[in-house]
Amino acid sequence: MSTEVSRLAVEALEDLKGNDIVSLDVTELSDVMDTLVIASGTSNRHVKSLASNVVEELKDKGERPIGVEGMDSGEWVLVDFGDTVVHVMMPSTRDFYDLEKLWSTEPSTRSGDS
Repeated sequence: MSTEVSRLAVEALEDLKGNDIVSLDVTELSDVMDTLVIASGTSNRHVKSLASNVVEELKDKGERPIGVEGMDSGEWVLVDFGDTVVHVMMPSTRDFYDLEKLWSTEPSTRSGDS
């Protein structure tokens, strides 16, 4: 089911023009989730709108989030659907935390070398 949830989340992000949408399969790296979806918004309001759209679109399909965090500030909103976790971030926050590199399946890209 996580594949369907992640597909629906990506569609919801695309509907509101989310930027740089990435879906990562992290089944080999995590026991708590299978898919990580990451997207950027152009402003705090856009980040909040993107996350809200993900929640609403998936609720319409019968999928309710376990939790939503960060909606107050809109700098980084996390929407947890269990097997799929969606992160919607401001570009500067996304660059700073670099989740794509952190959750890379290539060990050489996870080292502290930059």
